Amino acid sequence: MEIKFEVFFLDEAIDFMNNIDAKSRKKIYYNIDKTKFKNDPKLFEKLEGEIWYFRTKFLKLQYRIFAFWDKTSKIDTLVIATHGIIKKTQKTPKSEIARAERIRKEYFENKNL
Repeated sequence: MEIKFEVFFLDEAIDFMNNIDAKSRKKIYYNIDKTKFKNDPKLFEKLEGEIWYFRTKFLKLQYRIFAFWDKTSKIDTLVIATHGIIKKTQKTPKSEIARAERIRKEYFENKNL
């Protein structure tokens, strides 16, 4: 099977992953690795605008890792993970979507320096 994209974790996403328990972290990485090979909207879904998220339900908790696509390289297609949350409500908080969008904008501004 061919890998469709690579995932790069920004500092906030790394911090989030480092602050959750090891079993949950392992499950999230497992689900992210699955999405690299097979499109599964239960695991990786477009949220709003240019923002996507990786979804993992584990031990009755809903984990969300926000992300966006970087297709500027002719060699690699990247998905950039911005940050994560443990979802506590039915709807994804608008503030978290805005945060991911702000990080996306900063990423591309800094990339073009």
